[in-house]
Amino acid sequence: MKELAIGQRADLRGADLSRADLGSADLSGANLRGADLRGADLSRADLRGADLRGANLRGADLGGANLRGADLSRADLRGADLRGADLRRADLGGADLSGANLDFACWPLWCGSRGVKIDLRLVRQLAAHICVVECEDAEAKEVQALLLPYAQKCHRAQELGLL
Repeated sequence: MKELAIGQRADLRGADLSRADLGSADLSGANLRGADLRGADLSRADLRGADLRGANLRGADLGGANLRGADLSRADLRGADLRGADLRRADLGGADLSGANLDFACWPLWCGSRGVKIDLRLVRQLAAHICVVECEDAEAKEVQALLLPYAQKCHRAQELGLL
């Protein structure tokens, strides 16, 4: 692989990096658009501002990765491990997070998560977090009561005091 000059960003568009060991790698700002990263170890990797549009990250280990401001739109993240990942300002539009583990991850609460595909496990987890916040508004309490049956089936329901 060609050596990069200082400050130069990696261009790995469409690269086959499946099952690659990239743990703790500095890939900030890298162009990984359409790359095959299935099963890759990207744990604790610095992917700030990386272009991962349409990348295949199915089953990848992204635990503790910094994905702040990364473009993950339309990325395949099915079954990916995103525990503790920093997803602030990440664009997840149209990404598939079915079966992904987002425990202790920072979920982006902006339009960048519009259209993301999730599974029932994550719906239950999100519902659980809505149910444990305190809000004195009557309408909010009604919503929490409606979500409670889903929230109680969350894998972290007992820890959150919902059972």
